[in-house]
Amino acid sequence: MSSLAEKDRPIVQLLLNAGTCPRCVLRFCCVGSQMLYRHPHKDLMKDLQEFLKNNQEKEDTVCLDVADPPCKRIRLEDRGEGADDLNHNGAILQIPSSDDGNAAMEKVCNVCLGILQEFCEADFVKKVCQKVNSADYQFTSFVFSVSLPPQLSVRERAAWLGVKQQMRNLGLPLAKDDIIQLKEAYKWIIHPQLSEELGVPADGKSLFEVSVVFAHPETEEECHFLATACPDCFKPAKNKQSVFTRMAVIKALEKIKEEDFLKHFPCPPSSPKNLCDALEIQCNNGAVFVAGRYNKYSRNLPQTPWIIDGERKLESSVEELISEHLMAEFKADSFNFSSSGREDVDVRTLGNGRPFAIELVNPRRICFTVEEMKRLQQAINDSSDKIQVRDLQLVTREAIGRMKEGEEEKTKTYSALIWTDKAIEREDIAFLDDIKELKLDQKTPLRVLHRRPLAVRCRLIHTMRSEYIDEHHFRLHLKAQAGTYIKEFVHGDFGRTKPNIGSLLNRTADILELDVESVDVDWPPTLAD
Repeated sequence: MSSLAEKDRPIVQLLLNAGTCPRCVLRFCCVGSQMLYRHPHKDLMKDLQEFLKNNQEKEDTVCLDVADPPCKRIRLEDRGEGADDLNHNGAILQIPSSDDGNAAMEKVCNVCLGILQEFCEADFVKKVCQKVNSADYQFTSFVFSVSLPPQLSVRERAAWLGVKQQMRNLGLPLAKDDIIQLKEAYKWIIHPQLSEELGVPADGKSLFEVSVVFAHPETEEECHFLATACPDCFKPAKNKQSVFTRMAVIKALEKIKEEDFLKHFPCPPSSPKNLCDALEIQCNNGAVFVAGRYNKYSRNLPQTPWIIDGERKLESSVEELISEHLMAEFKADSFNFSSSGREDVDVRTLGNGRPFAIELVNPRRICFTVEEMKRLQQAINDSSDKIQVRDLQLVTREAIGRMKEGEEEKTKTYSALIWTDKAIEREDIAFLDDIKELKLDQKTPLRVLHRRPLAVRCRLIHTMRSEYIDEHHFRLHLKAQAGTYIKEFVHGDFGRTKPNIGSLLNRTADILELDVESVDVDWPPTLAD
């Protein structure tokens, strides 16, 4: 085996005698050739046996030329057969014979617990691919992830300490970072097989993830001694079923002293009876983001579901009317809706609409043409007369940030139908047209105090234009800073907004209707009809 050197022979011998699989032996010998790990298990075992045998024969040949002191060969003759059974220090070597290949395969590795054995075989790869294909995902590449039992880290440490001691005896250095990580070796083996079976390349940046979760119940208590040695590493968490997470175990292994570790755990680790279990084979597609603008024409439709104390107040919402079509077409598990501000249930959104974005979680379908998006937009618009959608398009996660950037610096234009208790003439409201950059102090409105913190917010009314209707009604067109509470600016909210239309007109004023006429956010891009 060309990737192994003379210095690796004691490591190979130590690990094979301890019940370590050939691939883990290569890892601890710091072999970085990906192709070598892909060789069949039986071939690797045979190669390692030949490596030990060849090196032993070379050493024996050298010993025949030594007259004094007596060489190993002379001492071996007294034993008859078994000349291959001594190491360079005269200790007995247990070199597995080629005839034991099948038995070696059946023995579960004392380090990887079988992950680099059974779970690298074609049958398991086909099982994973059957799960992927049955899930009916649309993908052009994949990323493969593995969740390993936390006790594997304990076994790796025990094996490493054994190898480290062997190398120290030989006066050779060994850094733990030089050892090939189990996950890395496993992916070297499994990636080409999955890629061939699925017909797409493995790509670390792919949004489609295939994951396997391994467990080994037989040895799950092996890391529990660490909780006594390093109690501060194992703290309960609400979202964790056990404190013995892989990261907690790794953290404890970094803190515990070698001598303390060796008091609690055998080195090298013993061989288990059973293989790991592949508990779960899961697929997950990265989120897809859809953006657009919506118009709301109903004064009886909330933006999001209106539910109070578990009771639904209105049968639908803007969010639901849009998302139900997207969920069906993208075949997603769930969604998250966001928008550039929100309007009250009784407020219409007119003009070019309000920008919105929907995150579709774990979608099965991800590729849509421009024409397909147009048809989807039309389906949404045909389904209800309460809303209309425009500029529906696929966007990136990063692009959604533009919708929220400088939100309070943006402006919004409104049209408010206002009533006054005292009669008015045109001249009574004309002065409003001349007011520019009116500064307001708005204490959190009473109607939203249950969901917004109490604070005084400074807002600007940039311009106003009045439109007289009759002695008790007029329409006011306003351009205001985003985040301004327009209803409260009209009626004053019991003096919580100052100044307000009532105080400016020196009479009681109230708002009867409110429309959002424009949301001045230049996103998402306008699409041609």
